[in-house]
Amino acid sequence: MTVCSVSGQVAGAAGSAPTAAVLTASDRCSAGLAPDRSGVIARRILLELGFRIADSAIVPDEIDAIRERVGAWAGSGIRLVLTTGGTGLGPRDRTPEAVTPLLDRELPGYGELLRSEGLRDTPMAVLSRSLAGSIGATLVIVLPGSPRAVESGLGTLAPTIFHALQLLAGDTAHSRSVKARNG
Repeated sequence: MTVCSVSGQVAGAAGSAPTAAVLTASDRCSAGLAPDRSGVIARRILLELGFRIADSAIVPDEIDAIRERVGAWAGSGIRLVLTTGGTGLGPRDRTPEAVTPLLDRELPGYGELLRSEGLRDTPMAVLSRSLAGSIGATLVIVLPGSPRAVESGLGTLAPTIFHALQLLAGDTAHSRSVKARNG
């Protein structure tokens, strides 16, 4: 299995930025035949949101490779695992099949919202099998491999991600900002 790591340790002091990891599932990128543009965009946006990128990797569209990496990151305590690629209907698009068995709980609203907002850009958004859920206290979000879909998807989900992480960590008190937004 080919995995290209662009950072390293998964550590974090209390009060520091939450950790995130980005996995690109792509036969072409993992073979060096195409650049990983969606992973680059995902990391940039996560940094802008205030995350610390703990790790990043590129794997081929193989269920075992995807499952191994996502499971290892969740097991290491990374708070957000984001995948790009493999959510379509092509014969090698298997990211949802790799991730779903790992999830403790699915978060269907994320996939629904991504497809709904994606329809503003393209009717092809209905073909996406994007999803999200939790593995312990880790939030896992599965996005399409299109750079445009990654940018749009993270922009759509950004207002909810930190609250989701707060809830997964066991902090179920709703902040004033959440109450204010919801009336």
